[in-house]
Amino acid sequence: MAQPDKAAVIAELTDKFRNSGAAVLTEYRGLTVAQLTTLRKSIREHATYAVVKNTLTEIAAKRAGVTAFDGQLSGPSAIAFITGDPVEATKGLRDFAKANPHLVIKAGVLDGKALSPAEISKLADLESREVLLAKLAGAMLASLSKAVYLFAAPLSQTARVVDALRAKVEAETPAATSVTVEAPSELPEVAPQDAPVDKDAVEAPAVAVEVLDDTTKDVATGGDES
Repeated sequence: MAQPDKAAVIAELTDKFRNSGAAVLTEYRGLTVAQLTTLRKSIREHATYAVVKNTLTEIAAKRAGVTAFDGQLSGPSAIAFITGDPVEATKGLRDFAKANPHLVIKAGVLDGKALSPAEISKLADLESREVLLAKLAGAMLASLSKAVYLFAAPLSQTARVVDALRAKVEAETPAATSVTVEAPSELPEVAPQDAPVDKDAVEAPAVAVEVLDDTTKDVATGGDES
């Protein structure tokens, strides 16, 4: 390969490393072209699968700051550059490797962190982004439903209490009116009929009348007594 072509390949691989959220290094010894095509199709929604030259890939990885593949680039190599859901991409690689043992998953990198084959397998066992988002949405809807119920329940209870109080007031309104026109419960005390009477207080007017009568008589007769 000519030097300019090598430089172009290195630059392209460097960009792939930098623009990918994850990458998985595989060895495809023994796989046919048809099988590789099938693998590419199975993961193309989330990753691109490219056969690479080990030496050029090592240079590109160093330029991109990827150290996860150090010492792993040997034999016929191909890398899945993942730009979509890493769970779905690694799940596709794992499932293909189970059906085609010639595909060997050697190493990986996710957000700059190196992944071993065992860690890649665990990543593939996780639920996909779509499933997690659906579960999150379901949990949020359930929380919102509970919140709506908690807010609505006191309001409905308050409405029932208000209606009950209104009905009670309406039922008691006639009784309350009759109470307002009744005589006071405490009346002024009246002396019993057989209570002792103050004779002086009763006879005083009579004495005054008698005196007045005598005075009148004297005035009429000129004060002479016959």
